Amino acid sequence: MSTRTALLPKKYHDAVVRWRETFLPDFDYLLDNWDKHFPKEPRFELCAYREMGMCSEVECGDLQGKPKPTRAADLPEEAAHHLYGAIRAQASTEFGSIQQHRLTLSRAQDEQEQIWILRMMAEELRHGYQMLHLLSEDEDWAALSGHTTSDAIEDILSMTTGSHLLSAFNIDFDSFVDNVTFCALIDRVGKYQLAMQKVSAYQPMAESMPQMLREEAFHLAAGVVPMRRWATEAAKGEVYVSMEMMQKAVNKWLPRGLEMFGDERGGGTNVRLGLKPMKNAEAQQQYYDEVVKLVKDVDMRYVRARLPELSMPEAKDVVERVLAGDVVRGIKPEDLIRVPAMDFFRRRGVPAFRMMGVDGESFDELDDYLRHLRGQLPESYLAGVDFRDFVHALRQVDGGELTVADAVSQMPQLRRVAGSCPCSKSVRWVVDDPAHVSGGLSQPPSP
Repeated sequence: MSTRTALLPKKYHDAVVRWRETFLPDFDYLLDNWDKHFPKEPRFELCAYREMGMCSEVECGDLQGKPKPTRAADLPEEAAHHLYGAIRAQASTEFGSIQQHRLTLSRAQDEQEQIWILRMMAEELRHGYQMLHLLSEDEDWAALSGHTTSDAIEDILSMTTGSHLLSAFNIDFDSFVDNVTFCALIDRVGKYQLAMQKVSAYQPMAESMPQMLREEAFHLAAGVVPMRRWATEAAKGEVYVSMEMMQKAVNKWLPRGLEMFGDERGGGTNVRLGLKPMKNAEAQQQYYDEVVKLVKDVDMRYVRARLPELSMPEAKDVVERVLAGDVVRGIKPEDLIRVPAMDFFRRRGVPAFRMMGVDGESFDELDDYLRHLRGQLPESYLAGVDFRDFVHALRQVDGGELTVADAVSQMPQLRRVAGSCPCSKSVRWVVDDPAHVSGGLSQPPSP
């Protein structure tokens, strides 16, 4: 197979560059140090990649075996509308992730971990660029969506933390532990979504996935490798990142990751239309099982650092026994990380606003459940607006003032009254050529 590269039309490419200057100010530092940290990797390039020679027949659903459309107008109308929403949501997550990571990027204690996250942010920028490429390359999207390409792209680039389409990307980071855990858990959801979209019935979408998946593998490593190192250091008595801190970060992010698959009862339409090969519940369960393996691997690092004389099978046995509640050679259950139950702390999907504990236990009294959450989530997160809004909605549901459906629809409700850079308008088109002004592209406001 061969790979083709392409750039967005100049006005859109320049808008992404201006967005990058605002939300990724360390980009030049990354490029200046690229060869030092990634000497064997191709230098980063802001462009769209398309993998040529992929399967050209619909791979699942009612139209399996039919030629994959290369134009949006050739898709069934229902499929086109679902796909437009998916492209828009995918773009939102890529740009939203950068806005979250930048809040705590400078708090990394290790230069390598910081530069890894910075590379990940640059590649997320390219992933967002890839989605904008899909919108701009096919003019049929404007007719199908009712929005001009300019308006659609400007809308995406104007989103900030609190206005993105998926709730996981509307939660502020509180420490560099969030940066790392987010990569390990939320980027893992991204891997599943990209892998499913690799079989999309829309050929340009399928061709966009291989390079994104290659880059996503590095994003997962940017989360898993530091977690392994932190566990090893914690076992040796280092005081920087404890197993408890990682446990609470996992408790914070895993529920949001599970919700990114959509309602457990849904996904059949995407399968029928050939856009994805799995329903939501199936993909969600596979993701959860993979997180269980990830966390056990981290626990293994801790046990082997505490008891280096153990063989791999012996260390695995210790992990299993400790997670089952035993104390083995001084290692207690609270020393290890355990994966919270799938229904814990959920605000979307089937378990939304059920008072389920981290181990799957059910709570009847709201105050008891809130005390439980207080002991299971990071203190810095408890002090934030996202948790406050969740508790407010849960109180209303518990008191019968709000239905679960209404509570779900209003989560999250972050409000950016002030912030590090209230300049979403900076992404509006700046047209150097006066001849383009008549085309309806808006000018930036006066300073």
